[in-house]
Amino acid sequence: MTDLFEDTPAPSNSPEFTVSELSGAVKKVIEGEFGLVRVRGEVGRVSRPASGHLYFALKDDRASLDAVSWKGQVAKMQVRPEEGMEVIATGRMTTFPGQSKYQLIVDDVAPAGAGALMAMLEKRKAALGAEGLFDPARKKPIPYLPQVIGVVTSPSGAVIRDILHRLRDRFPRHVLIWPVAVQGQNCAAEVAAAIKGFNALQPGGPIPRPDLIIVARGGGSLEDLWGFNEEIVVRAAAASEIPLISAVGHETDTTLIDYASDLRAPTPTAAAELAVPVRLDLIATLDALTARQSRGVAQTLQRRDQRLRDLTRALPRLETLLATPRQRLDTAGQRLGGALGMAAAKKRGTYANIASRLRPEALLALIARRAEALSNAHIRLNDRTLRAQERKHASFDKWASRLAPALTRLISDATRKTAEGRIKLAQLESRLQTAPSQRLATLSQRLDALDRTRTTLGYRETLKRGYAVVRGDGHVVTTKSAAEKAQVLEIEFAEARLNLGPRAAKKPKSGGPEQGSLF
Repeated sequence: MTDLFEDTPAPSNSPEFTVSELSGAVKKVIEGEFGLVRVRGEVGRVSRPASGHLYFALKDDRASLDAVSWKGQVAKMQVRPEEGMEVIATGRMTTFPGQSKYQLIVDDVAPAGAGALMAMLEKRKAALGAEGLFDPARKKPIPYLPQVIGVVTSPSGAVIRDILHRLRDRFPRHVLIWPVAVQGQNCAAEVAAAIKGFNALQPGGPIPRPDLIIVARGGGSLEDLWGFNEEIVVRAAAASEIPLISAVGHETDTTLIDYASDLRAPTPTAAAELAVPVRLDLIATLDALTARQSRGVAQTLQRRDQRLRDLTRALPRLETLLATPRQRLDTAGQRLGGALGMAAAKKRGTYANIASRLRPEALLALIARRAEALSNAHIRLNDRTLRAQERKHASFDKWASRLAPALTRLISDATRKTAEGRIKLAQLESRLQTAPSQRLATLSQRLDALDRTRTTLGYRETLKRGYAVVRGDGHVVTTKSAAEKAQVLEIEFAEARLNLGPRAAKKPKSGGPEQGSLF
């Protein structure tokens, strides 16, 4: 009968690997064969953790490849991968033994073509437009004649010279230049910082605050102008409180900052023309308006003078206007003498009638009647005053009889409460005098108890029970090896200490191992 299981496995020539050895061998093969590769694919599953690294996947219709860019590599990328974007990634292949997978360490990413960039641009445009950053209602009017103009551009290019030349020809203004990189990886951050910096200037400060901002750059490819399509630049332009003109690229170039700005200029030179009017045209217009005003004033005065003459001719003559009033005055003057005599006679008759009724006997009788009425009124007033006083006295006596018992009770309650307060005060004073001594006695008892506990738990009480403390070279030793190494030994008993002094070095016995001893 044949055994189903053999006791020993059959010998084999295949070598045995550990998991780490096999993973390392695979890592060397992959890194050696694919030291530097360029991979084209669509970006998917982009992840940006707090560490600053960038994890994403490159895929096509049949396979997917994990990719990672470290923090330093991400900072150097001109175009960062976004999900759905077709790119060409340059890097090296490696493995991740912890998860048994291979991945691409990406050094740089470039768009696979203009189509990918345009697709990503349209996607970003739609997302920012949905937030209302491109809404025409939020755009601010451009000032007609700004006093200070801030220009965000490269200080070494031809753009700034064209802008300054055009401003000098049209209407010289005070210009502040904020130098920035207009392409590359630092472009977006520097342009956004420049827009925010101009807005942060305070009116009336040492550096004048611009009334208008121009963001300008010359023409270039879509990749060269990509920094002005970044979200940070678009948000900075939309949030600018100062009106902003974008002049990026040529007339056919369009970037997202053009939609967020308050006005788009086809070229940097056109931006300067939109910023200020022509000074000579303003002077000519002002002269023309001044002449029109002078002609208008003169014509108005002439028309008013002619109208006044026409109205004067329509008025009647002065003699005609005064003839009727003068006639009425003469008639009234003739009637005035007779009217005055008749009025005096009438007044004289009225006076005689009144004087006949004012005889001395009538006046005396009137005075007597008035004196009698005054005396009667005085008597009635005295009677009323006496009766009112009697009523007030009675009311006062009534209230006084009611208030006397209540006042007595109040005085009695106050006296009783005062006595009770004095008793309580005496009790509190007695407790206050005895409290410190009682507290001190209690603390002293606790201190004595703690001292007895300390003495009982101390090592000297242990020594009294027959134990000893061994010290070697001034330190407590607890093992044999430590005692053998010490040069001076000291033993402490309960009543005193025993010092053994220095010991000579021990010599090993011949023919056997070295023996150690405490003494």
